[in-house]
Amino acid sequence: MNYEMPEINLKALFLGDKGENVDLFKEILLKVVDEHVGWRQNYQPQDLPVITPYDKTSESFQDTANHMRSVFNELSSKLRTESLPWHTAGRFWGHMNSETLMPAIIAYTAAMLWNGNNVAYESSPGTSQMEEEVGHQLCSMMSYKEGKSWGHICADGSIANLEGLWYARNMKSLPLAIKEIAPEYVEGKSEWELLNMSTNEILDIMEQIPDKLDDVKAKSARSGRYLEKLGKWLIPQTKHYSWLKAADIIGIGLDCVEAIDVDSSYHMDIDKLEASIRKLAAENIPILGVVGVVGSTEEGQIDNIHKIVALREKLEKEGIYYYIHVDAAYGGYARAIFLDQNDEFIAFDKIDEMYKKHNIFTDMSLKNEWLTEEVYNAFKAMSQVETITIDPHKMGYIPYSAGAIVIKDSRMRDAISYFATYVFEKDADIPALLGAYILEGSKAGATAASVWTAHHVLPLNITGYGKLMGASIEGAYRFYNFLKDRKFNVNGKVIKIHPLTKPDFNMVDYVFNEEGNTDLEKMNKLNHDFFEYASYVKGDLYNNEFLTSHTDFAIPDYGDSPLDFVQNLGFSRAEWDRAGKVTILRACALSPYAHDAQVFEEYAAKIEEAMQEKLEKIYMSEMNE
Repeated sequence: MNYEMPEINLKALFLGDKGENVDLFKEILLKVVDEHVGWRQNYQPQDLPVITPYDKTSESFQDTANHMRSVFNELSSKLRTESLPWHTAGRFWGHMNSETLMPAIIAYTAAMLWNGNNVAYESSPGTSQMEEEVGHQLCSMMSYKEGKSWGHICADGSIANLEGLWYARNMKSLPLAIKEIAPEYVEGKSEWELLNMSTNEILDIMEQIPDKLDDVKAKSARSGRYLEKLGKWLIPQTKHYSWLKAADIIGIGLDCVEAIDVDSSYHMDIDKLEASIRKLAAENIPILGVVGVVGSTEEGQIDNIHKIVALREKLEKEGIYYYIHVDAAYGGYARAIFLDQNDEFIAFDKIDEMYKKHNIFTDMSLKNEWLTEEVYNAFKAMSQVETITIDPHKMGYIPYSAGAIVIKDSRMRDAISYFATYVFEKDADIPALLGAYILEGSKAGATAASVWTAHHVLPLNITGYGKLMGASIEGAYRFYNFLKDRKFNVNGKVIKIHPLTKPDFNMVDYVFNEEGNTDLEKMNKLNHDFFEYASYVKGDLYNNEFLTSHTDFAIPDYGDSPLDFVQNLGFSRAEWDRAGKVTILRACALSPYAHDAQVFEEYAAKIEEAMQEKLEKIYMSEMNE
């Protein structure tokens, strides 16, 4: 760009709650469509059009065009009838869906006209270059070293997580393969020592034997060898379900996946993690890897990544090493709020100064309520882990589907690479080799264009995405404070709202309960019934005045982690054991508008009225049963 980056106004970047920016949307969209058509027209101008005026005036042409128009009428009807209003400024407090960045939508639409396939450079030079740049941008957001790290876009967080496990599995097995192919490089090491070599140590050896790389890979876990020796893959109870699928597909099996308890605030319990690792080590079982979550699916909480890293450093001195993957599919983009305009991680004591300078929060008291040193240190430590999942289609506000993975050391790509000669040349330069280092084959270049455009409009630091993250967090805390101690009078009963826990990020979980109720199943039914009225189940999609989502925290998945919350509501341990779960209402606060005090206050009154109405319907329905 040959101009100075402006102070970003988020309201200019979305179509708007009521389509207020439709003229700007059409202006840019029509411009890129016209430019694409001009590109077609100017290519080999000696070639005559194949669709002639005679074709366009024929009856069959007109009938076909009208048929197409009719199908689009039907499509529009279905979409308007059966879609949820994610765009609303303050009525949707549910799933990880929201208003989507206008530049990302337009870029996706524009790039689809070229229909690039980013599996191979020759079929998509422009968007392949964009994807390479996006990968470097995401690495920079994680404070990975420029030129030493790498990343790429994939379909979603499930694919990125699977790739993370793929990397871990192959890396863990390489020392065993090296012992077969180049034993002099691991001479004197026992099998236990081979299975506890650090990632850097393994990569340094691989770099010394480039001529034997293919032979080593052929003897690694990709051959099916050693899978039973690689050890346990440790995940928190708050894990995403994709980890079970990944373990199944990648071949290590579900028995190798072990869930570590979380504490009452839904962070992985580091003491229990250490105890589990030490117990396994005493049984001569290595640790394949540990997953920390930044933005858990059900709670939005941030695991103490810095403590997972510190534990690894401590145990490494005792001969125990584990790979670390951070599942930041939901929370990864939030790291932008900690990076200054030069993409440097901001010192904790400079945070307030920087947030005021860049207008990150409209109310700094909400920032103070949110940010703790634990959350800050967790985000900072992400730079020290091997791989990270990040989803642009979540907190990147990009259209589906756009996941991503970044790797700290680009040399790791050789552990998973495959080369197909009809797609790319083995000695070609990146991005020509993108397809050799990823799980997927054909992939939309339009996705890369969409993410690339969003990142250029909104830099991945405090001047761009940091503002959007701040707006989301501030909106979440306005909703959290709105819910606390709120009461409703329904048919002579007092119904009170109880938030689950203080949010680490922008997700707010809560329950309704009757004052004096000690029947947990009754409370669960109340919250499930509320969800039904606040969703597609019993509520009208388009005219529903408040929409939310729900989940269950059940003993098989969560153990007794929810027990403190349940007991604080007045339920006994015996009641928890009897019910076996607690039903939670879940709100992802992604609205780019609800941080504004005036906007939120206007919607707060409407939300309260809608909640009252739904509760009355529930109790009226019970009376009529």
